[in-house]
Amino acid sequence: MYELPDVEGLTVEFKTSFNEEVIISLVAFSNATGGSVYVGIADDGEVKGVSIGKESIANWINEIKSKTAPVIIPDVELIEVEDKTVVVFKVFEYPIKPVSIKGRYYKRVKNANQLLTITEVVNLHLHSINSSWDTYPDVSHTLEDISLEKVQNCIEMLREKGSLITDSPHSFLLKFRLLHENSPTNAAYLMFKNDYSIATTIELGRFQNNITIKDTARTQSDIIAQVNEVMEFVKKHINLEIIITGEPQNIQKWQYPLEAIREIVLNMIIHRDYRSSSDSIVKIFNDKIEFFNPGRLPDTISIENLLSNNYKSTPRNKKIADFFKELGLIEKYGSGIQRVIGYFKEENRPLPEFKNISDGFQVTFFAFEPENIVKKGTEKILKKGTENRIEKEARNSVEKGNLIEKDAKKGTEKSVKKGIEKLTKNQQLILGSIIQNPHIKIKELTTIVGIGESKIKANLSTLKTKGFIERIGADKGGYWKIIKNDI
Repeated sequence: MYELPDVEGLTVEFKTSFNEEVIISLVAFSNATGGSVYVGIADDGEVKGVSIGKESIANWINEIKSKTAPVIIPDVELIEVEDKTVVVFKVFEYPIKPVSIKGRYYKRVKNANQLLTITEVVNLHLHSINSSWDTYPDVSHTLEDISLEKVQNCIEMLREKGSLITDSPHSFLLKFRLLHENSPTNAAYLMFKNDYSIATTIELGRFQNNITIKDTARTQSDIIAQVNEVMEFVKKHINLEIIITGEPQNIQKWQYPLEAIREIVLNMIIHRDYRSSSDSIVKIFNDKIEFFNPGRLPDTISIENLLSNNYKSTPRNKKIADFFKELGLIEKYGSGIQRVIGYFKEENRPLPEFKNISDGFQVTFFAFEPENIVKKGTEKILKKGTENRIEKEARNSVEKGNLIEKDAKKGTEKSVKKGIEKLTKNQQLILGSIIQNPHIKIKELTTIVGIGESKIKANLSTLKTKGFIERIGADKGGYWKIIKNDI
């Protein structure tokens, strides 16, 4: 007995009768991984059956052939279910996509057929011939729009990696198929363009909240230079904790793993849909960073697939990805996200969030509340400094029989905590920021704390009056000194 599928899905469609909707489903299956249409079954799975005439099957096959391009010819099987006839049309994934019905293209998404956009039609075709948009000539630009100096810099980078390249910049472009006659490929223009342009715009912002912008920047340079440009902006606006170890070299710990940030920035630049009118955007908040990039995940890859590493990487821009790999900027396709997750797991931090949003893809890094980080760091450093002195006094007292070391440490912890708690949140944040960077400027403190310069100065005055800090040197060129006292 033939076992019917229970429900419709990615590779199964039910139809009560043969009509054009059957052909649309076969086209959608051909543009995906194949599938079967069961004619004679209702949407809810109830077997209705169909009446088959002498020429019915032949006529249906001819209609499918006449309305599809390239022509698809499905396998046909007649089955008997509950004394009723069901016709099964089966197609396999078509090797050269996309397939159309009367000039319209469809894709299969879960249990439904969706009309493809022009961009999706182009992408589907390029992927089926193992190519991508960036490998084709950029008809809007010529070799004069390319900086041969930037090409030479990449040649030097490859030589430093041990490559025996002796080509001139022009022959190098030809060798790597980045040039077609006098037209650079789309990849070549994006990587070596000699001027700024909107084609590569990345908007950068430091936000106090969702609507208040504290600092903003924009990069429109070539995509190789953009990696460091974005990294520098992010580093400028995230916290750096200085952990005093007692050793000659203290430990520096960033608010987020820098390796993870670099991986995401590289992913943004390499996998961006440069045909989209949208810009890439990086938003830095007090407690998170959002990375948005035009270009959603392919339909064949879900967020679950991404997180479990259960997918085959298909770079949107193969030529760019290949060249970045050649330069050593990335290791291999499809491993970046797993490394990002690994960096956060290693430091026991909240895991990033990945999601398709609007016409693109967004990654969000989360951090603890900055004031909590600074408060803990402040307490830790002040406590350590005070403990060193108190412990020395305690040892002297023990020798005299006047005090035991344990009681002295308890008193220290209580005293430090009580002193810190007397400060306002803004004062704690300012103090912690000074501990992290004694040369920090008032303008930088306004960005971190989110208040004006006059209020920053008033809080600094309070901290000086209470004996927490001391200014060493002039306003320009001087620095803040933490005073270690009994608080």
